Amino acid sequence: MYTEIRFPEFDVRFIAVNDGVDSESEDNDFTPFRNIINEWYAKDTSKKIRAVFKAKGMSGKRLSTQAPYGYLRDKEGNLTVDTEAAPVVRLIFQLAAEGNGPGKIARRLREMEIVTPGTLEFERTGRTRRYDPANPCFWLSSTVVFILNNRDYLGHTVNFKTTKKSYKSKKKIQNPEEKQVVSENTHEALVSQETWEIVQKNRENRRRPTRMGDMGLFSGLLYCADCGRPLNLNRTKSWAREQDNYTCGTYKRKKGECTAHFIRAVVLEQLVLENLREVIAFARADTEGFIRQAMSNRIEAQMQEQAQARRTLEQQERRIAEIDGIIKRLYEDNISGKLTDERFSKMSADYEQEQARLQVSARELRQTVEACEQQSVNMDSFIKLVKKYTVPDKLFPELLHAFVEKIVVHAPDKSSGHRTQQIDIHYNFIGEMELSHAIDKKETA
Repeated sequence: MYTEIRFPEFDVRFIAVNDGVDSESEDNDFTPFRNIINEWYAKDTSKKIRAVFKAKGMSGKRLSTQAPYGYLRDKEGNLTVDTEAAPVVRLIFQLAAEGNGPGKIARRLREMEIVTPGTLEFERTGRTRRYDPANPCFWLSSTVVFILNNRDYLGHTVNFKTTKKSYKSKKKIQNPEEKQVVSENTHEALVSQETWEIVQKNRENRRRPTRMGDMGLFSGLLYCADCGRPLNLNRTKSWAREQDNYTCGTYKRKKGECTAHFIRAVVLEQLVLENLREVIAFARADTEGFIRQAMSNRIEAQMQEQAQARRTLEQQERRIAEIDGIIKRLYEDNISGKLTDERFSKMSADYEQEQARLQVSARELRQTVEACEQQSVNMDSFIKLVKKYTVPDKLFPELLHAFVEKIVVHAPDKSSGHRTQQIDIHYNFIGEMELSHAIDKKETA
């Protein structure tokens, strides 16, 4: 393209001294062949280098030459803990586990005047690629997100995170997780598996702060028992803390489609705290009995879900087979003249659409059945949490997000002359169990 098209267009003379090429000379017939040979050589070299890197990456050795923030590389290329930056990484994950978002964490780091990874790199190496001399402590939320998504902090080496379409292209493309290679326990972890899972769960349930600039203790955890929508926090500057409350999001937007499911924040906090104290005390006093109860509840729920999925799957597979037979008979009737071509096309198209929908649904049901068969209760992780925390006398964000996956709020019941309201607490790793139900009782007016 350059030697034969672009250079002549701009009157550029091309000279390659080593190859004896001069575009003003008429003796350049061999140049295109030379270009092809050079192209083959570059392609072959790229293929060999890729093979070497693939073998190295598959063996568990780290391919990246850049150590993640919080680590240093030793002479052998292994990661060691950076005593200066590692506490910052742990602080970031701790704040995220407490329910803080990346933006709030970044603001907290700026307030603490902690230097950014780019500033730290400049102080150590003199590199200025990520250094802003005017703002050495200005953390960005994108930097926090990158740290929270980095599995290297679990002590694992993750290779082949990016790829390139061609050896000619310099643009990097993110590889999907299934194409990445993870080698576990290759270096010291800065974050436990339990904390990692809590942080990822919190980030999936992203929450917005109120207009007052803060965030409710239970925001992102509360769900309506009837419509399944999240509950929203209601508060104003003129209210006392005891007046803060949560109501169903559907009810707030479209009255009539659901009820308010109104519950005061202080009442909810007391119910959850009492239930959490009971669960932790039970798990500490009788660990084996607690495990049996949790396992029994989860297995029963899994068996019900699996049985229902199997029944539906069998029905759909029978219907798919029936449609095959129907289409075959329609084809025979069309061939014999009993059915017109137009009628055959319409009827067969309808049946084929139905069959396609059933096949998609059946595929999803098979995945559900397989997931139920493979799923197991991670009791070890929950018991570790129980041992990590003492029986609490106060509810705080880190404790709440460490233990609670979600809270389902039922509508209040006033039929007995008392206002009773039930909440179902789903705990991390073990889900819902008999102890997970808490009820608030109050006299009606």
